[in-house]
Amino acid sequence: MFAKDTYINRRKALKEKVGSGLLLFLGNDESGANYEDNTYPYRQDSTFLYYFGLPYAGLNAVIDIDNDREIIFGDELSIDHIVWMGNQPTLHEKAQKNGIDITLPGKELKDYLDKAIKAGQKVHTLPTYRPEHQIKLWNLLDIRPGADTPSIDFIRAVVDMRNHKTEEEIKEIERACNVTADMHTTAMKVLRPGMHEYEVVAALEAVATANGCSLSFPTIATINGQTLHNHYHGNIVKPGDMLLVDAGAETEMGYAGDMSSTICADKTFTPRQKTIYDIQVASHIAAVEALRPGVPFLDVYELSASVICAGLKDLGIMKGDPMEAVKAGAHAMFFPCGLGHMMGLDVHDMENLGEVWVGYDGKPKSTQFGRKSLRLARPLEPGFVLTIEPGVYFIPELIDYWKGEGRFKEFINYDELEKWRGFGGIRNEEDYLITSDGARRLGKKIPLTTEEVEALR
Repeated sequence: MFAKDTYINRRKALKEKVGSGLLLFLGNDESGANYEDNTYPYRQDSTFLYYFGLPYAGLNAVIDIDNDREIIFGDELSIDHIVWMGNQPTLHEKAQKNGIDITLPGKELKDYLDKAIKAGQKVHTLPTYRPEHQIKLWNLLDIRPGADTPSIDFIRAVVDMRNHKTEEEIKEIERACNVTADMHTTAMKVLRPGMHEYEVVAALEAVATANGCSLSFPTIATINGQTLHNHYHGNIVKPGDMLLVDAGAETEMGYAGDMSSTICADKTFTPRQKTIYDIQVASHIAAVEALRPGVPFLDVYELSASVICAGLKDLGIMKGDPMEAVKAGAHAMFFPCGLGHMMGLDVHDMENLGEVWVGYDGKPKSTQFGRKSLRLARPLEPGFVLTIEPGVYFIPELIDYWKGEGRFKEFINYDELEKWRGFGGIRNEEDYLITSDGARRLGKKIPLTTEEVEALR
């Protein structure tokens, strides 16, 4: 946990932003993997962590703005719990560490909410992302699953606060990024032809564990880089392959790192691999150099996409004006995902609260293929932490689909593209903090260029 005053001040600021009513925070419960007592690794809800700092299961909380009360609802450990888990501070003692003086048994939450509603108070809720949350809303507020209408005022207040990282948060994120960087350099050092992908995964995930961290998301490590989120690790790495790794560490306090790297299976990249890899790096560097307050991230995305189109035009794969190709959406043949996303207590920060609020400040998202996957488009502000991760992908199924429909023939040379259909995909990713006058990379530098990667091979 951070210092007590951090949580007190966060809750005070939240109350001022929302203004009135009652704010309901649903904590996460344990979840059985294959039976009740064999649980998945526990992770507290991130917004609950942000305002209350308590990483324990079975808790809910209320900030009653109108009556100036802050309450943690939960149950004290029974002797049975203590026998299995050992003795712990009481719930009241835990809550006092973040400035909460009132704790009540969990069963009293419904009565508290009922009285608030009868008194005419508005109960503000956040979007649900777990079935248990929907069941809680049904039991507590008689809101049936799928029928909840979360409070926009509550969402916007939380997003505005969590989007702007404080110095103590940045320090914690940087720790996650340093461990994440070590995970990637380890993968670059251990990879050899003949290994299974899961052997590389084992080595890089051990780095997180050795540093007291967990994973911020399930590791991607695949020779099939054209599949954007490929979590299968059973392939054998062959000479001439590339291994795309997307992995991150999460600190004990819940802050995330997120980096990607693409590694040649051999000691060096082939000339063909290097040609596409250099295009991806040029796109990456152009995006990083454009980061500064006031610049819409949408513009940075379009710039990075146009660099990819220009590079592919030099190879004869694309044609026409690169920026016109981006505006039309032809770039999405090779770059069908976004350029980056916010990062903090969630690796895709506050994704459950809605990208339209987190990344678009309430403005509508595009429905264009590729562009609609852009999680962040709003003007950048100091304190934002985000990823930069352009990619170049050759997806055979997408090539066949667009070619069959005759899409973007004015920008795509399908005859030349066919020569590359089995190439795979390349992505590299770093994490950046927007500062008052530019941007700063968070964490150790991981190899980016082909020369830097080859130096570790």
